[in-house]
Amino acid sequence: MSSSAENPLDDPTADPFEIAATAAADIVRLTGVERHDIAVTLGSGWGRAAELIGETVASFPATEVTGFSAPALAGHAGTLRSVRTPAGKHVLVIGARTHFYENHGVRRVVHSVRTAAASGASTMILTNGAGGIRETWTPGQPVLISDHINLTAASPLEGATFVDLTDLYSSRLRDLARTIDPSLDEGVYCQFRGPHYETPAEVQMAKTIGGHIVGMSTALEAIAARQAGMEILGFSLITNLAAGIQTTPLSHAEVLEAGRDAEPVISALLARVIEAL
Repeated sequence: MSSSAENPLDDPTADPFEIAATAAADIVRLTGVERHDIAVTLGSGWGRAAELIGETVASFPATEVTGFSAPALAGHAGTLRSVRTPAGKHVLVIGARTHFYENHGVRRVVHSVRTAAASGASTMILTNGAGGIRETWTPGQPVLISDHINLTAASPLEGATFVDLTDLYSSRLRDLARTIDPSLDEGVYCQFRGPHYETPAEVQMAKTIGGHIVGMSTALEAIAARQAGMEILGFSLITNLAAGIQTTPLSHAEVLEAGRDAEPVISALLARVIEAL
């Protein structure tokens, strides 16, 4: 069991992969499931998907697992869940995300992904709620992440660790998602540090350098997932148009409301994609 005051990942001499292996052993003990095939991180608006994927084998607070912290953000459940799909696959559902803006360090941000890999998962699905730059997008619309731009000035890779990020977000999995919903659009996700929302000028910068989606998560997790050899699928729920694209002020309440309104549709979509994997 871990708390923010005594998280083993805060020790710079500790091996984060050994801690992830310990966390994976905790999950085996808590679920009775020796290996999970797929892992999915549920961001704002995606929470109901856990109920639609299949039969819940076990659900427990993330803080019962080594290295995990309670979420600092409303709209995140703070639980881990083991779900068995109708096809018999085991899915690790992560409802506890540590954001980079919490200032706990990158190791804690990507610990859930490394734990999922240590649990056996070969596919990592990352979801989030984010701002849209394309004016044709509307709040409540899910879009696929085709690539990302990491604007955090940080990386989960330590030392001389060189990892190829070509096709980081699997084209195969994006094509599979479109067999479920052919209308899915896609775009490049820009991860800002946060926690403040982007200024209109920053949004225009993101647009100029090739971004279509702005948010505060996912990119660092995706890099860690690629390092672990996982195949990655990314989804953003467009909860609002980004600053300067929409003229009204941004608020977290708006994000939560858009997530609640879209949750039944996008959760069903995600469950069908997982079923197809």
